[in-house]
Amino acid sequence: MGKFLIHNFGCRATQADGAAIETLLERRGMAEVHEAAEADVVILNTCTVTSSADHDLRQAVRRIHRENPGARILVTGCYAQRAPEEIAALPGVAWVVGNSHKTQIPQILSGEASGTPYHGQIFVGDIFAERDFLAAPVEEASGDRTRPNLKIQDGCSNRCSFCIIPFVRGRSRSMPAAEVVRQVRELAQHYREIVLSGINLGRWGREPGIGMRLADLLRLLLEETDVERLRLSSVEPMDWSDDLLGLVAESPRIAKHVHAPLQTGSDRILRLMRRRYRARHYADRVLRARRMMPDAAIGADVMVGFPGETDEDFEENRRFIENLPFTYLHVFTYSERPGTAAAEMPHQVPKRVRKGRNRILRELAAAKNLEFRRRFLGRRLSVVTLGEERRALSDNYIPVELARPREPNQIIEVEVGSLTPAGLREQDPLTVLT
Repeated sequence: MGKFLIHNFGCRATQADGAAIETLLERRGMAEVHEAAEADVVILNTCTVTSSADHDLRQAVRRIHRENPGARILVTGCYAQRAPEEIAALPGVAWVVGNSHKTQIPQILSGEASGTPYHGQIFVGDIFAERDFLAAPVEEASGDRTRPNLKIQDGCSNRCSFCIIPFVRGRSRSMPAAEVVRQVRELAQHYREIVLSGINLGRWGREPGIGMRLADLLRLLLEETDVERLRLSSVEPMDWSDDLLGLVAESPRIAKHVHAPLQTGSDRILRLMRRRYRARHYADRVLRARRMMPDAAIGADVMVGFPGETDEDFEENRRFIENLPFTYLHVFTYSERPGTAAAEMPHQVPKRVRKGRNRILRELAAAKNLEFRRRFLGRRLSVVTLGEERRALSDNYIPVELARPREPNQIIEVEVGSLTPAGLREQDPLTVLT
């Protein structure tokens, strides 16, 4: 089993886990390939946030088994932790490895895993007893060519009523500060921008004995590494402290990008969701961010169709979003997750209603995003060039189409000339001259 393919589903943390697994396997002498037809082992690193994520995994297993019946399939990640027997019954699946055993994948493939799987080739244990942190260095050849994701936090100790993640990722735990510094220092030798990610990133350092917070870690990284730009992925709203917002606003080496999951602007639904803030608290954080960073990207995750959400609740949510300075939204339709409190709640919203509400918020988000992008016509933006020759991403999270090819993995300034359907286009100097 010398050749492997990894396919990742879902969030940045899952992508980072996949890159770390890749590194571990390459250190064992295995070679990565890019087509399932060439692989001896196909590793599917799963998400289970929604039913559609589960469906995508099952389809992928069947497709891979059809295209390469000789390949042995290993399914790992969050879906594997939640429903291992369901996955083990799929054709071609040789191993099911939960998040509890993800660090043992090289040993499982070689038959050297410690302990005995509790059922056939299923390796799933108590995730709440898990203390390991999948933290193999994400080397230059792994993951994103220009903007690697470094997972520095895993798990979540919250208990939102709709969310399965604590039950498949375990309690919140942090990569040690010294290890974060070491990995960022190594990555900074090859990359201009590094994205710090986690399941609940704002909780980094909250375990007993660490004595640091996320803002303290960022200061340490700025002092002890040469990284040109750090970008934070999603941080819960009440973890956007004044200290953290101030640091992001003041440092030219931290991207002006604030992503704070909202879920809803209705206080009644927030209580049912068991979220730890109310709409006024959330608005305070977002408005403070905008005052401190007038040009920053400000984004949110929003859910529609939560059980019991009435037309009035949805309209309250829509107005709340309309009145805040969001530049983009990730709009999700509520999906029942077995084992969560919300799945047992009465007054489930009909799926056609959920779909209609999703469309309304997506249209609102598109209008806000267009208004934001228009502000930068004729202005200069700092961008990081991506793997494709004419693509870049601005400091404030706007896709930019370049006027001419640039080397990837560079931070440059460009003058904005026009809009594209989803971003901005650099002004072509030749067009200006003519």
